[in-house]
Amino acid sequence: MNLEFSHRKISGLLAVVPANERSFVDEMANFNSPPARSLKLMKVMGYDKHRIVDGPVCASDLACFGMEHLFASGKLGRDECDALVVVTQSPDYLMPPTSCVIQGRLGLKQDMFCLDINQGCAGFLIGLFQAFSLLEQPAVRKVALINVDVMSRKTSSRDRNSYPLIGDAASIAIVERSMDGTPIHASLKMDGTRREALMIPAGGFRLPCSPETAVLEDDGENNFRAKDNLRMDGTAVFNFVQVEVPPMIRGLLETAQVEMEAVDYFLFHQPNRFMLQKLADQLKVPYEKMPSNIVEHYGNSSGVTIPMAIVHNLRERLLAGSIHACLAGFGVGLTWSSMLMRLGPLDFCELIDYK
Repeated sequence: MNLEFSHRKISGLLAVVPANERSFVDEMANFNSPPARSLKLMKVMGYDKHRIVDGPVCASDLACFGMEHLFASGKLGRDECDALVVVTQSPDYLMPPTSCVIQGRLGLKQDMFCLDINQGCAGFLIGLFQAFSLLEQPAVRKVALINVDVMSRKTSSRDRNSYPLIGDAASIAIVERSMDGTPIHASLKMDGTRREALMIPAGGFRLPCSPETAVLEDDGENNFRAKDNLRMDGTAVFNFVQVEVPPMIRGLLETAQVEMEAVDYFLFHQPNRFMLQKLADQLKVPYEKMPSNIVEHYGNSSGVTIPMAIVHNLRERLLAGSIHACLAGFGVGLTWSSMLMRLGPLDFCELIDYK
């Protein structure tokens, strides 16, 4: 599906990460794997440190902390936003929506649109599509797009496939109208037939949590996880990304009539460094144009890795000017999406610790 928007912009970006930092080397003892093999994996995949919540911290805690920071610093007025879109696959509750929880905790006005979107790795872009669409309404002047996940709480600490790279984080993007009418091109595809490649089997109505679903099981490769935990078929996900993402990006640029060389940065979701570098090789994009350093510093926080890549790598540049950016997210669903847009100058672009 090809989409097109205009007169839209991201005016500010904030990322929130837990202050609790964990080291891969310190956690190696949790994995039933020889140390030499673990260190080799660390080098290839780009593992090093990750930020995860400490204790029963929920999605709304990170989101509210970030919003209060924007209010206190004068970067956003408490009544400025007319819509609150929350993208998360780790909600506070099955019901009510986490967007309503955040609205209530922050004491925001009643005259606003609150919406939850259950999406993961492509969630930041899907949230942007929704935010852009809401701005069609005259009553909506600004949208606060919050992408947040605390997936460490659903990942087995004995699963070396997932736990070393998982990270918790939130991002807040302020989205509003722009005088710039340059088209914003986007694409979106979904394939639910491959849904089991990334999933948490238990916890919904299909398979409620129980003592049985909490039992750790060996997947045959010395990875121990329960049905309550995140399960990832690493080979299936890698193959999906390498097969589906490059033609999506080429098709997006062809639709927009933009040459690959004209794009300043390819800001993609970051599952790990190895996967990103393989994508860069396929697309013949220099590594410096496709940052892959988020997992090693903060971990894989699902769709939040895209705004994280922006604030971590491009803060000064985007406060002063703009870039031609290609964004892409791909993963759970399975879902893959991309967007080509001018990004910047931003009113704010920063990262803060949640303590």
